[in-house]
Amino acid sequence: EIRGAFDSIPTSISGVHFCEHMPQIASIADRLCIVRNMSHKDLDHGSAFYLAQTGRYHQRISSNPLPSAGDYPCIGSVLHRIRPTENFVHSAVHLNGPAEVPNIVGAGQFGGLLGKSYDPLTLGDVTAGDSPIPSLQPQADVPAVRLQSRQSLLQAVEAAANRLQTVPQIADKQSLYADAFEMLSRGKTRAAFDLSAESAQMRNRYGRNRSGQACLLARRLVEAGVPFVNVIWNHNNRGQDIDPENTDLYGWDTHNDIFTALQNRLLPRFDQGFSALIEDLEERGLLNETLVVCMGEFGRAPLVALEKYFAGSSPGRKHWSWVYSVAFAGAGVMPGSV
Repeated sequence: EIRGAFDSIPTSISGVHFCEHMPQIASIADRLCIVRNMSHKDLDHGSAFYLAQTGRYHQRISSNPLPSAGDYPCIGSVLHRIRPTENFVHSAVHLNGPAEVPNIVGAGQFGGLLGKSYDPLTLGDVTAGDSPIPSLQPQADVPAVRLQSRQSLLQAVEAAANRLQTVPQIADKQSLYADAFEMLSRGKTRAAFDLSAESAQMRNRYGRNRSGQACLLARRLVEAGVPFVNVIWNHNNRGQDIDPENTDLYGWDTHNDIFTALQNRLLPRFDQGFSALIEDLEERGLLNETLVVCMGEFGRAPLVALEKYFAGSSPGRKHWSWVYSVAFAGAGVMPGSV
């Protein structure tokens, strides 16, 4: 009822053991700082996700709220407001999003009360093609001069609608237009999103799946000067209810079938992709200046039991926010510590 189905294995930190299905992360544990006493009082995915993204409790604790214009902004939006980067078009990029918690777009991952112009750039499935933003690829029939002409025409049309400038939706739209034209004009930006520039060996190391390739793209964005990148590991907490045969849809809300889901779907990809990110950052000399935070909104309960109101036929674990673990690596972190 408590112990679970898995054994533990030693890690590269003396006396510290991880789950047997995370051997690659166990081998790089000496690069990590493990924090085992995380705790808060929110017991539902939506509002706990809001807390994790914003640092603030939602006004409706233990609920699944929809995004609202009055939400507190996410961390990346705050960064974009107080210290925007000049190295890249966006100061904050969310990959493999937006997060659905448990199966609706979660509050707290946008600009909120700062406005839509402070939303992070959010990209979905980065494995859909060589570039997660195909529209950034140069078009042979649209040279730079023609693109500038289009921009000028757009500005002329919208100048005639100055009386609408006080409408927030118009201001938000113009901000998005400005970002789009700037991204099109920056070759470095286009190149950062081009996963085809990576070797097949490197892409295989991260894993040819949504989560793994999002981690690889995160490394490319760090190299390009993006100061804040949020990889949403699984974009849907309960995607397994939609299609139990599609591993890309699996989420960590394992009320039932926890051991089969972890062993066959969730942990192999996590073990591969996260360990690859840490090793790749270290080998490229980026880890010392890049803080990596690996966290969820809470953990899972000690008691193993079958819940009749959830899909699945074998036991799982409920939500548990009273104590859970996170891991840090990189800038300012003492490696190999607990």
